[in-house]
Amino acid sequence: MKSVIRNASVAAAAMLLGLSATAIARADDKPTLAFVVNGASDFWKAAEAGVKKAQAELPDYNLELKYPEQSSVAIQQRLMDDLVTAGVKGIMVSAVDPKTSTEGLNKIASQTALFTTDSDAPQTKRVAYIGSSNVDAGKQAADIAKKAMPNGGKCLGFVGLLGADNAKERIQGFKDGLAGTKITLEDVRGDDIDQARAKKNVEDALVASPDVTCMVGFYSYNTPRIYEALRDAGKLGAITVVGFDDDPITLGGVKEGTIAATVVQQPFEWAYQGMKLMAAYLKGDKSGIPANALIIIPTKIVGKDDVDAYAANLKAMSGN
Repeated sequence: MKSVIRNASVAAAAMLLGLSATAIARADDKPTLAFVVNGASDFWKAAEAGVKKAQAELPDYNLELKYPEQSSVAIQQRLMDDLVTAGVKGIMVSAVDPKTSTEGLNKIASQTALFTTDSDAPQTKRVAYIGSSNVDAGKQAADIAKKAMPNGGKCLGFVGLLGADNAKERIQGFKDGLAGTKITLEDVRGDDIDQARAKKNVEDALVASPDVTCMVGFYSYNTPRIYEALRDAGKLGAITVVGFDDDPITLGGVKEGTIAATVVQQPFEWAYQGMKLMAAYLKGDKSGIPANALIIIPTKIVGKDDVDAYAANLKAMSGN
C-alpha cells in the first residue's frame, strides 16, 4: 500500500511539475516576428546578420529568418500560412511574384502584421515596404554601362524571377537610364533562382548571341554565374559585365576589372530596421510608417577603387 501511495504521490508531483512548466513556458512566450525571403541565396546572409542585431535590441521578441524550400509562390505562401498558424505576430516578406499573390498576401495581412521588403506588393494590404528603389537601382546599373561603353553596345540581362516587381523595376530603370544612348537591352532571361540554370542561360547566350557586348546580372547570384561562364569560355574582359549586389565573386571581379562595377543594396538594414519597425508597430507606435508607406534604403555603385572599403564595412556589420 505504501508503495502505491508513494507512486501516486510521485505521479501527482510530476503532474504538478508538468503543469507548472507549461505555465512557465506560456508566461515566457514572446511574440515572434519573421523575415521570409524569396529563395535560397547567399544574398540573404546580410539580412540574417541584420535580424541577429535587431534580436539583441528586442529581447521581448523572438526574431526569425525563414527560407522557403524552393522559390515558388505556392511554397512561400504555405510557409507564411504555417507561420500564422504558429502564432507569428508579424511577417516581412520578399514576395516571389506579388502580381499573382495578391489574394494570398491579403490573407496573411488579415491575420498578422504584413510588411514587404526587396520586392514590394503595393496592391495588397501590407503595412509598408522597406527596401531599395529598384527603379533607381536599375538607373544606376545603366550609369555603369554608359561609363563602360561610351560608344554603345548590345546587352543581355539575367535575373531570377521575371515576374517579381524588383526584377521588372530594375529592368525598367535600366532601360530608362539608357534612353538616348547607343546601348540597348536586347533581352532578359529568367532562371527561377536555379543557379545551375542561371549559368547555363549565360552559356547558351554566348552561343546564340555572339554579337552581345554586355551582360547584366540583375540578381545577386546572376553576376557570379556570368563571371564563371565568361571565365570558362575565355571571354572575361571581352564582354562588359554590369553587376548587382555584393557576392564575393562579384566584388572580386570588380576589383580585378573584369566586372565594370556593381549596384549594391543593403539587406542588412532592411532586416535590422524592418524588425524594429514591426516591433514598434505591434506596440502601437506607427510613427515610423510614412504617409506613402515606402521606406527607401539607398543603393550605391561600388567600383574598383571602392571594393576594399566596402568589403571591410560589410565584414564589420556582419560581425565576421
